[in-house]
Amino acid sequence: MAIVGTLIKGLIDLRDKMVSEPDANKAQLAVLKGLLEKAKGTAFGKHYKFEEILESGDICASFAKRIPNFDYNKINEQWWYKMHEGETDVVWPGTPPYFALSSGTTGKTSKRIPVSNDMVEAIRKSGIKQVGALTNFDLPTEFFEKDIMMLGSSTDLQKEGDHQEGEISGISASNIPFWFKGYYKPGEEIAKIEDWDERVEMIAKNAKTWDIGAISGIPSWIELMFKKVIEHHNLKNIHEIWPNFQVYTSGGVAFEPYEKSFNALLDHPVTVIDTYLASEGFMAYQQRPDTHAMKLVLDNGIYFEFVPFKPEYVNEDGSITDNAPVVALKDVREEEDYILLISTVSGAWRYLIGDTIKFTDVTKHEIKITGRTKFFLNVVGSQLSVNKMNDAIQELEEKYDIEIPEFTLAAVRIDGEFHHSWYLGTDTTVDNKELADALDRSLMDANKNYKVARSKALKGVKVTTIPANHFYEWNALNKKKGGQVKMERVMNEEKFGEWEEFIAGL
Repeated sequence: MAIVGTLIKGLIDLRDKMVSEPDANKAQLAVLKGLLEKAKGTAFGKHYKFEEILESGDICASFAKRIPNFDYNKINEQWWYKMHEGETDVVWPGTPPYFALSSGTTGKTSKRIPVSNDMVEAIRKSGIKQVGALTNFDLPTEFFEKDIMMLGSSTDLQKEGDHQEGEISGISASNIPFWFKGYYKPGEEIAKIEDWDERVEMIAKNAKTWDIGAISGIPSWIELMFKKVIEHHNLKNIHEIWPNFQVYTSGGVAFEPYEKSFNALLDHPVTVIDTYLASEGFMAYQQRPDTHAMKLVLDNGIYFEFVPFKPEYVNEDGSITDNAPVVALKDVREEEDYILLISTVSGAWRYLIGDTIKFTDVTKHEIKITGRTKFFLNVVGSQLSVNKMNDAIQELEEKYDIEIPEFTLAAVRIDGEFHHSWYLGTDTTVDNKELADALDRSLMDANKNYKVARSKALKGVKVTTIPANHFYEWNALNKKKGGQVKMERVMNEEKFGEWEEFIAGL
Protein backbone atom coordinates (compact mmCIF):
# COMPACT_ATOMS: atom_id res chain seq x y z
CA MET A 1 0.00 0.00 0.00
CA ALA A 2 1.29 3.49 -0.89
CA ILE A 3 1.36 4.83 2.68
CA VAL A 4 3.23 8.06 1.88
CA GLY A 5 1.05 8.69 -1.17
CA THR A 6 -2.09 8.15 0.89
CA LEU A 7 -0.85 10.63 3.49
CA ILE A 8 0.07 13.28 0.91
CA LYS A 9 -3.18 12.91 -1.00
CA GLY A 10 -5.11 13.10 2.26
CA LEU A 11 -3.35 16.34 3.22
CA ILE A 12 -4.10 17.84 -0.20
CA ASP A 13 -7.77 16.83 0.08
CA LEU A 14 -7.95 18.31 3.58
CA ARG A 15 -6.37 21.58 2.48
CA ASP A 16 -8.78 21.85 -0.45
CA LYS A 17 -11.75 21.45 1.90
CA MET A 18 -10.41 24.03 4.37
CA VAL A 19 -9.38 26.76 1.88
CA SER A 20 -12.33 28.72 0.49
CA GLU A 21 -12.35 30.73 -2.71
CA PRO A 22 -12.14 34.50 -2.11
CA ASP A 23 -14.53 36.98 -3.72
CA ALA A 24 -12.65 37.81 -6.91
CA ASN A 25 -13.31 41.56 -7.07
CA LYS A 26 -12.64 42.08 -3.37
CA ALA A 27 -9.46 40.04 -3.66
CA GLN A 28 -8.19 42.11 -6.58
CA LEU A 29 -8.97 45.39 -4.78
CA ALA A 30 -7.11 44.10 -1.72
CA VAL A 31 -4.12 43.15 -3.91
CA LEU A 32 -4.03 46.62 -5.51
CA LYS A 33 -4.29 48.35 -2.13
CA GLY A 34 -1.50 46.16 -0.80
CA LEU A 35 0.74 46.94 -3.77
CA LEU A 36 0.17 50.69 -3.48
CA GLU A 37 0.58 50.73 0.30
CA LYS A 38 3.86 48.82 0.24
CA ALA A 39 5.34 50.76 -2.70
CA LYS A 40 4.15 54.28 -1.78
CA GLY A 41 7.57 55.16 -0.39
CA THR A 42 9.46 54.09 -3.52
CA ALA A 43 10.63 56.54 -6.17
CA PHE A 44 7.88 55.25 -8.46
CA GLY A 45 5.25 55.53 -5.74
CA LYS A 46 6.20 59.08 -4.90
CA HIS A 47 6.36 60.13 -8.55
CA TYR A 48 2.85 58.84 -9.26
CA LYS A 49 1.47 59.86 -5.85
CA PHE A 50 0.34 56.47 -4.58
CA GLU A 51 -0.79 58.13 -1.33
CA GLU A 52 -3.35 60.16 -3.26
CA ILE A 53 -4.53 57.13 -5.21
CA LEU A 54 -5.10 55.27 -1.94
CA GLU A 55 -7.20 58.15 -0.64
CA SER A 56 -9.34 58.42 -3.80
CA GLY A 57 -12.94 57.26 -3.91
CA ASP A 58 -12.29 54.74 -6.68
CA ILE A 59 -8.78 53.33 -6.29
CA CYS A 60 -8.91 51.15 -9.41
CA ALA A 61 -10.07 53.98 -11.69
CA SER A 62 -7.61 56.46 -10.19
CA PHE A 63 -4.77 53.96 -10.59
CA ALA A 64 -5.59 53.40 -14.28
CA LYS A 65 -5.96 57.14 -14.93
CA ARG A 66 -2.79 58.36 -13.19
CA ILE A 67 -0.29 55.71 -14.25
CA PRO A 68 0.52 55.06 -17.91
CA ASN A 69 0.87 51.54 -19.27
CA PHE A 70 4.43 50.28 -19.66
CA ASP A 71 5.98 47.74 -21.96
CA TYR A 72 9.41 46.34 -21.09
CA ASN A 73 11.41 48.94 -23.01
CA LYS A 74 9.51 51.86 -21.51
CA ILE A 75 9.65 50.78 -17.87
CA ASN A 76 13.25 49.61 -18.18
CA GLU A 77 14.45 52.86 -19.76
CA GLN A 78 12.56 55.02 -17.24
CA TRP A 79 12.79 53.00 -14.02
CA TRP A 80 14.27 49.51 -13.87
CA TYR A 81 17.70 50.56 -15.17
CA LYS A 82 18.21 52.51 -11.91
CA MET A 83 18.39 49.24 -9.95
CA HIS A 84 21.33 48.13 -12.07
CA GLU A 85 23.09 51.37 -11.11
CA GLY A 86 22.79 50.58 -7.42
CA GLU A 87 19.67 52.54 -6.51
CA THR A 88 17.27 51.10 -3.95
CA ASP A 89 13.52 51.58 -3.40
CA VAL A 90 13.00 52.28 -7.09
CA VAL A 91 9.76 50.49 -8.00
CA TRP A 92 9.51 48.15 -5.01
CA PRO A 93 11.03 48.42 -1.51
CA GLY A 94 14.67 47.41 -1.33
CA THR A 95 16.54 45.79 -4.17
CA PRO A 96 15.53 42.54 -5.93
CA PRO A 97 17.67 39.48 -5.15
CA TYR A 98 17.03 38.12 -8.66
CA PHE A 99 16.52 39.28 -12.22
CA ALA A 100 14.76 36.87 -14.54
CA LEU A 101 16.37 36.77 -17.98
CA SER A 102 13.79 36.51 -20.71
CA SER A 103 14.48 36.75 -24.42
CA GLY A 104 10.74 36.32 -24.87
CA THR A 105 9.88 35.31 -28.43
CA THR A 106 11.57 38.13 -30.26
CA GLY A 107 15.10 39.44 -30.40
CA LYS A 108 18.48 38.21 -29.21
CA THR A 109 18.84 40.53 -26.23
CA SER A 110 17.60 39.21 -22.91
CA LYS A 111 15.15 41.23 -20.92
CA ARG A 112 15.97 41.53 -17.21
CA ILE A 113 12.81 41.32 -15.14
CA PRO A 114 13.16 42.10 -11.39
CA VAL A 115 12.11 39.27 -9.07
CA SER A 116 11.62 40.30 -5.44
CA ASN A 117 11.52 38.04 -2.40
CA ASP A 118 7.79 38.81 -2.30
CA MET A 119 7.47 37.41 -5.83
CA VAL A 120 9.42 34.26 -4.97
CA GLU A 121 6.99 33.73 -2.10
CA ALA A 122 3.98 34.49 -4.34
CA ILE A 123 5.16 31.92 -6.90
CA ARG A 124 5.58 29.38 -4.09
CA LYS A 125 2.04 30.04 -2.82
CA SER A 126 0.57 29.75 -6.31
CA GLY A 127 2.45 26.48 -6.75
CA ILE A 128 0.81 25.19 -3.58
CA LYS A 129 -2.59 26.27 -4.94
CA GLN A 130 -1.91 24.26 -8.08
CA VAL A 131 -0.85 21.20 -6.09
CA GLY A 132 -4.04 21.58 -4.06
CA ALA A 133 -6.06 21.51 -7.29
CA LEU A 134 -4.77 17.99 -8.01
CA THR A 135 -7.50 16.74 -5.71
CA ASN A 136 -9.93 17.58 -8.54
CA PHE A 137 -8.18 15.17 -10.92
CA ASP A 138 -8.71 11.42 -10.85
CA LEU A 139 -5.19 10.46 -9.84
CA PRO A 140 -4.36 7.27 -7.93
CA THR A 141 -2.79 7.42 -4.48
CA GLU A 142 0.45 5.94 -5.86
CA PHE A 143 0.93 8.99 -8.08
CA PHE A 144 1.76 11.13 -5.05
CA GLU A 145 4.87 9.04 -4.33
CA LYS A 146 6.39 9.36 -7.79
CA ASP A 147 9.23 11.63 -8.94
CA ILE A 148 8.48 14.98 -10.56
CA MET A 149 10.67 16.24 -13.38
CA MET A 150 10.96 19.98 -13.91
CA LEU A 151 12.79 20.62 -17.18
CA GLY A 152 13.52 24.32 -17.27
CA SER A 153 16.62 26.44 -17.56
CA SER A 154 19.78 25.94 -15.52
CA THR A 155 19.55 26.51 -11.77
CA ASP A 156 23.18 27.65 -11.79
CA LEU A 157 22.29 31.34 -11.49
CA GLN A 158 24.85 33.98 -12.36
CA LYS A 159 26.01 36.40 -9.68
CA GLU A 160 25.82 39.99 -10.88
CA GLY A 161 26.68 42.56 -8.21
CA ASP A 162 24.12 42.31 -5.41
CA HIS A 163 21.75 39.97 -7.26
CA GLN A 164 21.58 36.73 -9.24
CA GLU A 165 20.33 36.28 -12.78
CA GLY A 166 18.74 33.38 -14.65
CA GLU A 167 15.49 32.31 -16.29
CA ILE A 168 12.41 32.21 -14.06
CA SER A 169 12.24 28.39 -14.25
CA GLY A 170 15.82 28.24 -12.94
CA ILE A 171 15.09 30.78 -10.20
CA SER A 172 11.97 28.86 -9.13
CA ALA A 173 13.76 25.49 -9.16
CA SER A 174 16.63 26.93 -7.11
CA ASN A 175 14.09 27.91 -4.44
CA ILE A 176 12.20 24.63 -4.11
CA PRO A 177 11.39 23.72 -0.48
CA PHE A 178 13.57 21.16 1.28
CA TRP A 179 10.74 18.62 1.58
CA PHE A 180 10.31 18.56 -2.22
CA LYS A 181 13.96 17.83 -3.06
CA GLY A 182 13.53 14.09 -2.67
CA TYR A 183 10.89 14.07 -5.43
CA TYR A 184 12.55 16.65 -7.69
CA LYS A 185 14.26 15.41 -10.83
CA PRO A 186 16.64 15.69 -12.61
CA GLY A 187 18.12 16.77 -9.26
CA GLU A 188 20.26 19.73 -8.29
CA GLU A 189 23.52 18.53 -9.86
CA ILE A 190 22.09 17.91 -13.34
CA ALA A 191 19.80 20.95 -13.16
CA LYS A 192 22.84 23.21 -12.75
CA ILE A 193 24.34 22.15 -16.10
CA GLU A 194 24.21 25.25 -18.30
CA ASP A 195 24.47 23.54 -21.71
CA TRP A 196 21.03 22.21 -22.60
CA ASP A 197 22.26 19.35 -24.80
CA GLU A 198 24.65 18.20 -22.07
CA ARG A 199 21.89 18.40 -19.46
CA VAL A 200 19.52 16.31 -21.60
CA GLU A 201 22.30 13.80 -22.25
CA MET A 202 22.70 13.35 -18.47
CA ILE A 203 18.94 13.00 -18.10
CA ALA A 204 18.96 10.23 -20.70
CA LYS A 205 21.80 8.41 -18.93
CA ASN A 206 20.04 8.56 -15.55
CA ALA A 207 16.48 8.00 -16.77
CA LYS A 208 16.31 4.34 -15.68
CA THR A 209 17.00 5.25 -12.06
CA TRP A 210 13.92 7.49 -11.75
CA ASP A 211 10.24 6.68 -11.39
CA ILE A 212 8.72 9.73 -13.07
CA GLY A 213 5.05 10.45 -12.39
CA ALA A 214 4.81 14.06 -13.55
CA ILE A 215 6.76 16.34 -15.89
CA SER A 216 6.63 20.11 -16.39
CA GLY A 217 8.19 22.30 -19.07
CA ILE A 218 7.74 23.90 -22.50
CA PRO A 219 6.24 21.26 -24.88
CA SER A 220 8.80 21.62 -27.65
CA TRP A 221 11.75 21.04 -25.32
CA ILE A 222 10.02 18.20 -23.47
CA GLU A 223 9.51 16.48 -26.82
CA LEU A 224 13.20 16.77 -27.65
CA MET A 225 14.11 15.38 -24.22
CA PHE A 226 11.72 12.45 -24.77
CA LYS A 227 13.30 11.72 -28.15
CA LYS A 228 16.78 11.74 -26.62
CA VAL A 229 15.76 9.33 -23.84
CA ILE A 230 13.95 7.06 -26.32
CA GLU A 231 16.96 7.04 -28.65
CA HIS A 232 19.48 6.46 -25.85
CA HIS A 233 17.63 3.40 -24.53
CA ASN A 234 16.30 2.16 -27.89
CA LEU A 235 12.68 2.44 -26.80
CA LYS A 236 9.38 2.63 -28.67
CA ASN A 237 7.96 5.33 -26.41
CA ILE A 238 8.67 7.16 -23.14
CA HIS A 239 6.30 4.98 -21.10
CA GLU A 240 8.63 2.02 -21.61
CA ILE A 241 11.09 3.65 -19.23
CA TRP A 242 8.66 5.76 -17.14
CA PRO A 243 5.52 3.58 -16.98
CA ASN A 244 4.02 5.70 -14.18
CA PHE A 245 4.23 8.99 -16.07
CA GLN A 246 0.66 10.31 -15.73
CA VAL A 247 0.69 14.12 -15.59
CA TYR A 248 2.24 16.70 -17.88
CA THR A 249 2.20 20.38 -16.91
CA SER A 250 2.83 22.79 -19.78
CA GLY A 251 4.39 26.16 -19.17
CA GLY A 252 2.67 29.24 -20.50
CA VAL A 253 2.17 28.19 -24.12
CA ALA A 254 -0.81 26.66 -25.88
CA PHE A 255 -0.45 22.88 -25.80
CA GLU A 256 -2.84 22.16 -28.68
CA PRO A 257 -0.29 22.67 -31.52
CA TYR A 258 2.00 20.10 -29.88
CA GLU A 259 -0.65 17.58 -28.84
CA LYS A 260 -0.35 15.22 -31.79
CA SER A 261 3.47 15.09 -31.92
CA PHE A 262 3.65 14.90 -28.09
CA ASN A 263 1.24 11.96 -27.88
CA ALA A 264 3.16 10.15 -30.60
CA LEU A 265 6.00 9.73 -28.09
CA LEU A 266 3.73 8.11 -25.48
CA ASP A 267 2.18 4.67 -25.14
CA HIS A 268 -1.07 6.26 -23.97
CA PRO A 269 -2.34 9.80 -23.33
CA VAL A 270 -1.56 11.49 -20.02
CA THR A 271 -3.37 14.15 -18.02
CA VAL A 272 -2.32 17.56 -19.35
CA ILE A 273 -2.53 20.44 -16.88
CA ASP A 274 -1.92 23.94 -18.18
CA THR A 275 -0.16 26.62 -16.12
CA TYR A 276 0.68 30.25 -16.75
CA LEU A 277 4.07 30.98 -15.20
CA ALA A 278 5.98 33.80 -16.88
CA SER A 279 9.09 35.75 -15.92
CA GLU A 280 6.78 38.32 -14.36
CA GLY A 281 4.87 35.91 -12.11
CA PHE A 282 2.62 32.87 -11.69
CA MET A 283 -0.70 34.08 -13.04
CA ALA A 284 -3.01 31.11 -13.59
CA TYR A 285 -3.32 27.34 -13.38
CA GLN A 286 -5.76 24.69 -14.51
CA GLN A 287 -8.00 23.89 -11.58
CA ARG A 288 -10.24 21.14 -12.96
CA PRO A 289 -9.99 18.28 -15.47
CA ASP A 290 -12.93 19.05 -17.78
CA THR A 291 -11.29 22.09 -19.39
CA HIS A 292 -7.91 23.34 -20.60
CA ALA A 293 -8.71 26.81 -19.32
CA MET A 294 -6.79 28.19 -16.34
CA LYS A 295 -8.03 29.96 -13.23
CA LEU A 296 -6.49 33.39 -12.62
CA VAL A 297 -4.72 33.70 -9.28
CA LEU A 298 -6.51 36.80 -8.02
CA ASP A 299 -5.39 37.00 -4.38
CA ASN A 300 -1.63 36.60 -4.56
CA GLY A 301 0.51 39.58 -5.48
CA ILE A 302 -0.68 40.35 -9.04
CA TYR A 303 -3.31 42.93 -10.01
CA PHE A 304 -4.86 42.39 -13.44
CA GLU A 305 -6.29 44.83 -15.99
CA PHE A 306 -7.73 43.98 -19.38
CA VAL A 307 -7.52 45.96 -22.63
CA PRO A 308 -9.80 44.94 -25.53
CA PHE A 309 -7.63 43.34 -28.21
CA LYS A 310 -8.52 45.50 -31.19
CA PRO A 311 -6.27 46.80 -33.99
CA GLU A 312 -6.84 50.45 -33.07
CA TYR A 313 -5.30 49.85 -29.63
CA VAL A 314 -2.20 47.96 -30.77
CA ASN A 315 0.92 49.65 -32.16
CA GLU A 316 3.07 48.02 -34.84
CA ASP A 317 5.70 46.95 -32.27
CA GLY A 318 3.08 45.15 -30.15
CA SER A 319 2.75 47.89 -27.51
CA ILE A 320 -0.63 49.46 -26.82
CA THR A 321 -1.78 53.01 -27.41
CA ASP A 322 -1.99 55.52 -24.56
CA ASN A 323 -5.73 55.89 -25.06
CA ALA A 324 -6.48 52.16 -24.94
CA PRO A 325 -9.46 51.58 -22.61
CA VAL A 326 -9.28 49.25 -19.63
CA VAL A 327 -12.00 46.75 -18.73
CA ALA A 328 -12.36 45.83 -15.05
CA LEU A 329 -12.48 42.18 -13.99
CA LYS A 330 -16.17 42.47 -13.13
CA ASP A 331 -16.96 43.69 -16.67
CA VAL A 332 -15.01 41.22 -18.84
CA ARG A 333 -16.95 39.10 -21.30
CA GLU A 334 -16.50 35.51 -22.34
CA GLU A 335 -14.85 34.62 -25.66
CA GLU A 336 -13.51 38.14 -26.26
CA ASP A 337 -9.76 38.68 -26.58
CA TYR A 338 -8.04 40.98 -24.10
CA ILE A 339 -4.51 42.29 -23.74
CA LEU A 340 -3.20 41.61 -20.26
CA LEU A 341 -1.77 44.36 -18.03
CA ILE A 342 -0.31 43.37 -14.67
CA SER A 343 1.02 45.13 -11.57
CA THR A 344 3.08 42.95 -9.25
CA VAL A 345 5.00 42.57 -6.01
CA SER A 346 8.20 42.87 -8.04
CA GLY A 347 7.50 46.44 -9.17
CA ALA A 348 5.96 45.88 -12.58
CA TRP A 349 3.30 48.58 -12.93
CA ARG A 350 0.48 48.42 -15.48
CA TYR A 351 2.91 46.24 -17.35
CA LEU A 352 2.19 44.85 -20.80
CA ILE A 353 3.28 41.26 -20.53
CA GLY A 354 2.61 40.82 -24.25
CA ASP A 355 0.04 38.04 -24.00
CA THR A 356 -3.57 38.08 -25.13
CA ILE A 357 -6.17 36.03 -23.29
CA LYS A 358 -9.85 35.26 -23.42
CA PHE A 359 -12.22 34.32 -20.62
CA THR A 360 -13.87 30.96 -21.14
CA ASP A 361 -15.83 31.23 -17.89
CA VAL A 362 -16.27 34.64 -16.23
CA THR A 363 -17.86 33.13 -13.12
CA LYS A 364 -14.90 30.86 -12.46
CA HIS A 365 -12.45 33.48 -13.83
CA GLU A 366 -10.92 30.93 -16.17
CA ILE A 367 -8.85 32.01 -19.16
CA LYS A 368 -6.97 30.70 -22.15
CA ILE A 369 -3.87 32.30 -23.66
CA THR A 370 -4.81 33.22 -27.22
CA GLY A 371 -1.59 34.73 -28.50
CA ARG A 372 0.88 37.60 -28.35
CA THR A 373 0.34 41.24 -29.25
CA LYS A 374 3.50 41.08 -31.38
CA PHE A 375 2.14 38.05 -33.21
CA PHE A 376 -1.05 39.80 -34.28
CA LEU A 377 -0.72 39.81 -38.07
CA ASN A 378 -2.77 42.75 -39.31
CA VAL A 379 -0.99 43.69 -42.52
CA VAL A 380 -3.65 44.74 -45.06
CA GLY A 381 -6.38 44.18 -42.46
CA SER A 382 -6.13 40.40 -42.09
CA GLN A 383 -6.48 40.62 -38.27
CA LEU A 384 -4.98 37.17 -37.78
CA SER A 385 -4.35 36.17 -34.15
CA VAL A 386 -2.30 33.22 -32.91
CA ASN A 387 -5.30 31.26 -31.70
CA LYS A 388 -6.79 31.39 -35.23
CA MET A 389 -3.44 30.24 -36.61
CA ASN A 390 -3.29 27.38 -34.09
CA ASP A 391 -6.83 26.29 -34.98
CA ALA A 392 -6.00 26.28 -38.70
CA ILE A 393 -2.84 24.25 -38.11
CA GLN A 394 -4.81 21.70 -36.08
CA GLU A 395 -7.27 21.38 -38.96
CA LEU A 396 -4.36 20.60 -41.29
CA GLU A 397 -3.08 17.96 -38.87
CA GLU A 398 -6.48 16.27 -38.75
CA LYS A 399 -7.20 16.57 -42.48
CA TYR A 400 -3.88 15.09 -43.62
CA ASP A 401 -3.00 13.00 -40.52
CA ILE A 402 0.30 14.82 -40.03
CA GLU A 403 2.12 16.46 -37.12
CA ILE A 404 2.94 20.19 -37.23
CA PRO A 405 4.41 21.11 -33.82
CA GLU A 406 6.06 24.31 -35.08
CA PHE A 407 5.29 27.05 -37.58
CA THR A 408 6.07 30.66 -38.35
CA LEU A 409 4.89 33.14 -40.95
CA ALA A 410 5.23 36.68 -42.23
CA ALA A 411 3.44 39.05 -44.57
CA VAL A 412 5.88 39.53 -47.45
CA ARG A 413 5.75 41.55 -50.64
CA ILE A 414 6.09 39.70 -53.93
CA ASP A 415 6.14 41.95 -56.98
CA GLY A 416 4.73 44.73 -54.80
CA GLU A 417 1.78 42.70 -53.50
CA PHE A 418 1.34 41.15 -50.05
CA HIS A 419 1.32 37.40 -49.49
CA HIS A 420 1.37 35.33 -46.31
CA SER A 421 4.41 33.06 -46.34
CA TRP A 422 4.19 30.11 -43.92
CA TYR A 423 6.90 27.68 -42.83
CA LEU A 424 5.52 24.48 -41.32
CA GLY A 425 7.66 22.15 -39.23
CA THR A 426 6.48 18.75 -40.44
CA ASP A 427 7.46 15.59 -42.28
CA THR A 428 4.87 15.03 -45.00
CA THR A 429 4.54 14.14 -48.65
CA VAL A 430 1.50 16.40 -49.07
CA ASP A 431 2.10 19.00 -51.78
CA ASN A 432 2.90 22.50 -50.43
CA LYS A 433 0.34 24.09 -52.76
CA GLU A 434 -2.38 21.76 -51.44
CA LEU A 435 -1.43 22.63 -47.85
CA ALA A 436 -1.49 26.35 -48.69
CA ASP A 437 -4.96 26.10 -50.23
CA ALA A 438 -6.33 24.15 -47.25
CA LEU A 439 -4.78 26.57 -44.79
CA ASP A 440 -6.18 29.53 -46.70
CA ARG A 441 -9.70 28.05 -46.78
CA SER A 442 -9.61 27.27 -43.08
CA LEU A 443 -8.62 30.83 -42.17
CA MET A 444 -11.24 32.35 -44.47
CA ASP A 445 -13.93 30.17 -42.87
CA ALA A 446 -12.86 31.16 -39.35
CA ASN A 447 -12.04 34.85 -39.77
CA LYS A 448 -14.21 37.25 -41.75
CA ASN A 449 -11.53 39.98 -41.68
CA TYR A 450 -9.03 37.57 -43.21
CA LYS A 451 -11.57 36.63 -45.87
CA VAL A 452 -12.09 40.30 -46.77
CA ALA A 453 -8.32 40.87 -46.89
CA ARG A 454 -7.92 37.87 -49.23
CA SER A 455 -10.46 39.37 -51.62
CA LYS A 456 -8.51 42.64 -51.73
CA ALA A 457 -4.90 43.42 -50.76
CA LEU A 458 -3.75 40.01 -49.51
CA LYS A 459 -3.02 38.27 -52.79
CA GLY A 460 -1.88 34.81 -51.86
CA VAL A 461 -0.66 32.18 -49.39
CA LYS A 462 2.57 30.23 -49.71
CA VAL A 463 3.58 27.19 -47.64
CA THR A 464 7.06 25.72 -47.24
CA THR A 465 7.50 22.53 -45.21
CA ILE A 466 10.74 21.91 -43.31
CA PRO A 467 11.84 19.50 -40.54
CA ALA A 468 10.64 20.67 -37.11
CA ASN A 469 14.17 20.52 -35.70
CA HIS A 470 15.12 23.47 -37.94
CA PHE A 471 13.01 25.66 -35.63
CA TYR A 472 14.98 24.47 -32.59
CA GLU A 473 18.27 25.13 -34.39
CA TRP A 474 17.07 28.68 -35.12
CA ASN A 475 16.27 29.17 -31.45
CA ALA A 476 19.67 27.83 -30.47
CA LEU A 477 21.33 30.32 -32.84
CA ASN A 478 19.25 33.35 -31.84
CA LYS A 479 18.63 32.67 -28.16
CA LYS A 480 19.40 29.31 -26.58
CA LYS A 481 17.91 25.89 -26.16
CA GLY A 482 15.51 24.85 -23.42
CA GLY A 483 13.99 26.83 -20.57
CA GLN A 484 11.24 29.30 -21.39
CA VAL A 485 12.39 29.86 -25.00
CA LYS A 486 9.48 29.81 -27.44
CA MET A 487 9.37 30.11 -31.21
CA GLU A 488 8.05 33.37 -32.64
CA ARG A 489 4.91 32.64 -34.64
CA VAL A 490 4.94 35.88 -36.64
CA MET A 491 7.98 37.76 -37.96
CA ASN A 492 8.40 41.13 -39.60
CA GLU A 493 9.88 41.23 -43.10
CA GLU A 494 13.42 41.95 -41.91
CA LYS A 495 13.48 39.09 -39.39
CA PHE A 496 11.78 36.79 -41.91
CA GLY A 497 14.55 37.55 -44.39
CA GLU A 498 17.11 36.39 -41.81
CA TRP A 499 15.00 33.28 -41.17
CA GLU A 500 14.83 32.36 -44.86
CA GLU A 501 18.56 32.94 -45.24
CA PHE A 502 19.14 30.64 -42.24
CA ILE A 503 16.89 27.89 -43.67
CA ALA A 504 18.53 28.15 -47.10
CA GLY A 505 21.92 27.58 -45.47
CA LEU A 506 20.96 24.30 -43.79
